[in-house]
Amino acid sequence: MAEAPALPVLPRVSSQRYLPALRVLAVALCAASFLTPMAHANGKKQHASSKKPAATSKVVAKTTKARAEERTVRGGRNVVATVRKTGGKTVVAVQRRSIVRVAEPAPVRQSFGQMAGLHNAIDPLDLKSSVALVLDQDTREVLLSKNDHAVLPIASITKLMTGLLISEAKLPMDEPITITQDDVDTEKFSRSRLAVGTTLPRGELLHLALMSSENRAAHALGRTYPGGLATFVSVMNAKARMLGMRDTRYVEPTGLSSQNQSTAQDLAVLVAAASQDSLVRSLSTSPEYQVEVGRRVLQFNTTNRLVRSPDWDIGLQKTGYISEAGQCLVMQARVAGRKLIMVFLDSTGKFSRIADAERVRRWVEGNRFAPVHTASSQISG
Repeated sequence: MAEAPALPVLPRVSSQRYLPALRVLAVALCAASFLTPMAHANGKKQHASSKKPAATSKVVAKTTKARAEERTVRGGRNVVATVRKTGGKTVVAVQRRSIVRVAEPAPVRQSFGQMAGLHNAIDPLDLKSSVALVLDQDTREVLLSKNDHAVLPIASITKLMTGLLISEAKLPMDEPITITQDDVDTEKFSRSRLAVGTTLPRGELLHLALMSSENRAAHALGRTYPGGLATFVSVMNAKARMLGMRDTRYVEPTGLSSQNQSTAQDLAVLVAAASQDSLVRSLSTSPEYQVEVGRRVLQFNTTNRLVRSPDWDIGLQKTGYISEAGQCLVMQARVAGRKLIMVFLDSTGKFSRIADAERVRRWVEGNRFAPVHTASSQISG
């Protein structure tokens, strides 16, 4: 008897390697097996509905045919099989989906001080501000200094100069000023509760600018200054030169522009000058204020919570923040019987500038006459 021919020896293949593809093919073939009965059933439905109006019959037939001729079968998380019935033939198309990866969030924008490496400076109080200056206003004794000659953006500390000039100009504080489209922030696109068309007296706009750092209020004050905004900015720079603020430059009255720059040394001079103005002192340290806008009453609050603290005796203050400047704070306050000027620039963290001021207060109260000097750097702006 003749021997049966030997079967060919097939190479061994790992089943795990082709398991996903086999699974997809099996699912696809199962789906294809249902296409023919479905097509017949759909055909019967189309025949039964032939008595309906022609337009409706065409739509139903077209929809039913599309459903019968194409089915999508999932064979895994990233594999899809499409089964089509064309000319009596079943076509199975298997494709692998690309994996969509979620992009990582963009890195947080660094401040000018961070980019310049100013936060590497070490100070005994472990301040979060890369720039700090504390001095006695009466004796001019420097109690603490840290990068106090560094030229950095000053954000809304700018409004302290804006308020001082408006007060010194002796303009009528009851004169109505209307917020216009020109006052809308196109630099940082910040929000404001003062809608275009809002009209308030100059005095109330000054109050909101100094107390709650209202950008549209500050811009409107500069825009309506005699001679216009350009004249006001030139007066800001002239005042800085007159005070001896040699490293200070202003380009607008709000502080939204990072081109408004100064040093801790210069800002200490500004705080000393502004503290001599009773109106600026009063408005900057106001805890809250209400204004009537049409039929509504808007509540505005101070941006510096230390104003409300019983532990502090603050004579003048102003806060500021833009990403390029970090958190900023300047104050004139009485601590341990001394009238101190404090400047904190480029602080990291939402409440870090407040925490830095608290550290300084506790240090001064515990070490009344021990000045501290730390590394000082200077950068150009």
